[in-house]
Amino acid sequence: MKKKKNSNKSKPSKRKSSTDKRVDLHKGRFEITRSGMGFVVVQGMEKDIIIKPNDFYKAFHGDLVRAQVVKGEDRGGRLQGKIVQVIERKQKEFIGKIEVNRDFAFFIADSEKTIPDFFITLQSLNGAKDGDKVIARIISWEDDDKRPRGEIIQVITEEMEGDLAMKEILIKQGFSVQFSDDVLEESARISERITIEEISARKDMREILTFTIDPEDAKDFDDALSFNKLLDGWYEIGVHIADVSHYIESDSALDQSAYERATSVYLPDRVVPMLPERLSNDLCSLRPNEDKLTYSCIFKINAKGEVKEHWIGRTVIHSNHRFSYEDVQQVFEKGIGLYDKELLLLNELAQLLRKKRMKEGAINFSSQEVRFKLDENGKPIGIILKESKESHQLIEEFMLLANRTVAEKIGKLKVTNKPIPFPYRVHDEPDAAKLVPFVEFAKKHGYTFNTNTPSDIAKSFNEMLTNVKGLPEQRVLEQMGIRTMAKAIYTTNNAGHYGLGFEYYCHFTSPIRRYPDIMVHRVLTSVLSSHPEIDKKMEQRCIHSSERERAAMESERAANKYKQVEFMKDYLGDEFNAVISGVSSFGFWAETVDHKCEGLISATSLLDYDEFVYHESEYALVGKRSAWAFRIGDPVKIKVIAANLTKRQLDYEWILDVDFKPNVGTKKKKK
Repeated sequence: MKKKKNSNKSKPSKRKSSTDKRVDLHKGRFEITRSGMGFVVVQGMEKDIIIKPNDFYKAFHGDLVRAQVVKGEDRGGRLQGKIVQVIERKQKEFIGKIEVNRDFAFFIADSEKTIPDFFITLQSLNGAKDGDKVIARIISWEDDDKRPRGEIIQVITEEMEGDLAMKEILIKQGFSVQFSDDVLEESARISERITIEEISARKDMREILTFTIDPEDAKDFDDALSFNKLLDGWYEIGVHIADVSHYIESDSALDQSAYERATSVYLPDRVVPMLPERLSNDLCSLRPNEDKLTYSCIFKINAKGEVKEHWIGRTVIHSNHRFSYEDVQQVFEKGIGLYDKELLLLNELAQLLRKKRMKEGAINFSSQEVRFKLDENGKPIGIILKESKESHQLIEEFMLLANRTVAEKIGKLKVTNKPIPFPYRVHDEPDAAKLVPFVEFAKKHGYTFNTNTPSDIAKSFNEMLTNVKGLPEQRVLEQMGIRTMAKAIYTTNNAGHYGLGFEYYCHFTSPIRRYPDIMVHRVLTSVLSSHPEIDKKMEQRCIHSSERERAAMESERAANKYKQVEFMKDYLGDEFNAVISGVSSFGFWAETVDHKCEGLISATSLLDYDEFVYHESEYALVGKRSAWAFRIGDPVKIKVIAANLTKRQLDYEWILDVDFKPNVGTKKKKK
């Protein structure tokens, strides 16, 4: 008797091609294994579709493709298929070597994945010579071509090791390191003149006190605050955001480029902007003493932090001053400085908004930013730890208020009894599978959790975060707590934002560096003009934006790790105080207290002391004989023994010092 097949396996995906109604077409992400075999991962399908090398068509690893099923399930329950269309390329630029012949050249990519050689015309070499290491861009792959056509965009020299490492990180995550000529030409053609007609169509805020507050080294200023004291004892606070959508036409080359990137990427030694500098640092940046076009949320607030009413619309502003966070923090701490009365009052209002937000269920995870001090060649010569202070919270609270207000306005509207497609920023409740072991771990440190309801969990988190402040285990508990949380994403399906405690939330305040904010502005424009935009591709754009955001985060994490390793190379053999930040069966990770540089202590290096076994429930390595334990959050002393830039990996050695207490672990009870 034959076994009945699982219905989920036998059913083809419902995601069909918009132009081909055949049921054996599936859209998914293409992955190539080290062995050279390919798979298409289709959302909603239990098994991936196998793709043999001869059936890759024109797809590269990571591309979004459409595959056709050519054979039924094999013994493993997988379908076999072939790729028939490349919908979207993950990566358009590659690092490799150039081989130059008499009449043409070939580019050979440095990659573990299968990538065909690119055909390069001599006119597209951009100065590259035979054998040079280069960055190449794919420009076309027509059906008649046996291989893709490309162009060289940069020659890499030996002294560019650090620069190359950063570019490799970006390129592998699908970020272009340069803008194409048509994008740069289009941005150069945009006029900087603000016409009288444009000003007359907007609310004129140029006479109202306005300023920006940003990091010291910032060049693009997305947002500004305005302050106006009203006669009735209320205050008019304006949140003004660069009106990027005014300058970028939908579906233009500039718009397509911004959408593909979807975000700016912030590495230790550079910013890879979403928009060309002409827009990000010039036309759209809210620089002081210049008239600028903005999208604004203007709030009427009293001294208790209560919002009476708001107005949303397009404005023109004139920033009076550009503050850094450090400037504003000094005013808060000393009580005196430029626009001190206005800043101090704004801070009081921001702290009231913050207090109310926490009371309503927001979780107060503190943020600590690691910044590198670099020399003229980009080499790290110091590490600076920056805490979130009241100057940061001032901006944060008013930006959150604006984002929430815009999302709520759109979220409550209906067109023919249907919600308007809109890019909400949503954050789900904690993952129960991750929360349970964390709660047990926190309990061992003396922190108890009430997990009856999501609001109880949030309250317990806040109590723990308050009580742990300043203690050795603070960073570990915060980091582990964050890992229990779901990932925030963009989607048209509004589910609220658990971490912020908001029913409605979106990203409206950073259109220079985030594409979803431009999407929000466009929907808002259509609503304010009484012609709500129904974008049927909105969810697809949200998915893409979420994916690119994750890619940017991975790039930033990898780049920070590279710089940490580069920094610690100068300290080989030196000893540091550290805190255990992670544990596994093969060792534990420790993060230096002063630099926040994480390295691995191998379990084999501990064999001189004992044989250690991983206790998953304890987040600890426990000795078989001694019952010594290395547990997450424990202070340790380490020595730097290796720094591998290629692998972006630090290796430490545990130092048994006089302060070590051998009974820190859970002692086995004697029978």
